Amino acid sequence: MKQLIYIILIYLLTHTYTSQAQGVTRLSLPEVVEMAKGQSIAARQASTTKETKYWEWRTFQSNYKPQLTLNGNLPAFTRSFIEVVQPDGTIQFQPVRYNNSSLNLSLSQSVMQTGGQIYATTELQRFDDFARKNTLYNSTPFAVGYSQPFFRFNPMKWDKKIEPLKYDESRQVFIESLEKIAVKSTEYFFNLLLAQVNLQIAETNLANTQTIVKIANEKYDIGKTTRNEILQLQLESLKAQKAIATAKRDLEIATLNLKAYIGLQTDTRLELLIPADISTFPISNQVALQEAFENRSDAISFRRLILEADRAVAKAIGDNGLNMTLTATLGFSNRGLTIPELYQKPQSQESVQLQLDIPILDWGRSKSRTKTAEAQKKLTEYTVEQAKQTFRQEIYTQVTLLEMLRNQLSLTAQADSIASEKYQIAQDRYVLGNLSITDLSIAFQEKDQAKRDYINALQDYWKTHYELRYLTLYDFEKNRKIAVE
Repeated sequence: MKQLIYIILIYLLTHTYTSQAQGVTRLSLPEVVEMAKGQSIAARQASTTKETKYWEWRTFQSNYKPQLTLNGNLPAFTRSFIEVVQPDGTIQFQPVRYNNSSLNLSLSQSVMQTGGQIYATTELQRFDDFARKNTLYNSTPFAVGYSQPFFRFNPMKWDKKIEPLKYDESRQVFIESLEKIAVKSTEYFFNLLLAQVNLQIAETNLANTQTIVKIANEKYDIGKTTRNEILQLQLESLKAQKAIATAKRDLEIATLNLKAYIGLQTDTRLELLIPADISTFPISNQVALQEAFENRSDAISFRRLILEADRAVAKAIGDNGLNMTLTATLGFSNRGLTIPELYQKPQSQESVQLQLDIPILDWGRSKSRTKTAEAQKKLTEYTVEQAKQTFRQEIYTQVTLLEMLRNQLSLTAQADSIASEKYQIAQDRYVLGNLSITDLSIAFQEKDQAKRDYINALQDYWKTHYELRYLTLYDFEKNRKIAVE
């Protein structure tokens, strides 16, 4: 009868389904993982970070689009005294009271390939002299221009190479964040599962011990056992009661931790299901490494870091040499007493300007900056190469570890089954008087430890399973890349 009850209990624990009845919520490991990915605070933080990076990407893209800007000074009133130089060279301070308002509408477009900028503008200016009751207008009806730097660092060209990598990296970081959540939720799951199993073990042990105590008392009454064995069994009963109290405390703490992490807002009691299905699919080191270098944000960051180092060198060289900026403008301008006069026979307007910046004597500062950037680039290359080696080793280690834990799990499952059967035999032999209390206690401890070892082996396996998913962003069960819509 006891064996039948034990079999039913194991079936209920290993049957993977979720239901909510009579205040009990049964959850499997995949369900806990999905809950954590969907509603935990960590998942919301990852989603917010992803959204932030998306809008940063949109901001970058806008830098390469035409920019339409309206600016002006409305009004620009002044009432003060200004110095006025007289014909004889003396200075007098004259009162002034005027409004000098302006409005400018400009359209500009950056040229990524050259780092220059092309623009078109129209401007209207009004000057009101309130002291003399005079109004004047000045206008640039239309003008186009181009500004082109020479021998200077072009940030837009480098941003065009680096920013897409940063955005791709952020998207993979989001997927990695979800897989990290899977690893962490697995840890909380098995902490609660172990506490749950410990409570079941303690309650079963107490029931079995109390039954054996009754049998031992009957044997003591007829002189077939000793007082020492009675005391030993009573001590085991006290230990079992203490273990139940400790297990209930651990169960409560583990339940609160799991609920808080996965964002489960319910007062029902949780009952976790022992994962029964273990994957048997083979995992190739080569495939795992290939997928990791294709999918992980680290692989993208390796390329980004090298490009950023190249950009730093280019900037040091561009900022240290001859710098020239050519600005040319062509358009129309006019003045008048009324606005319509501004657009009647406007005069042509041309402007050409070449600005030079040539370092003559800087005591080796330019060379030092360039050499510093070049040295930093070498350091970055060495750092990236070391990171790649560590990356490869981590993948190989994780694949090997998963295979080892899969075999270890099979052994611990067999050990758990054997220890349970051995304890049942020991218990029956003790009842028949063919086994000492010491041997029964040993079988008792071995059974409990075998069950805990099995749960710990399950935890190690599934945690490693999700860690490999995190390291490769690849689902080996379904043979596809892990992606999030």
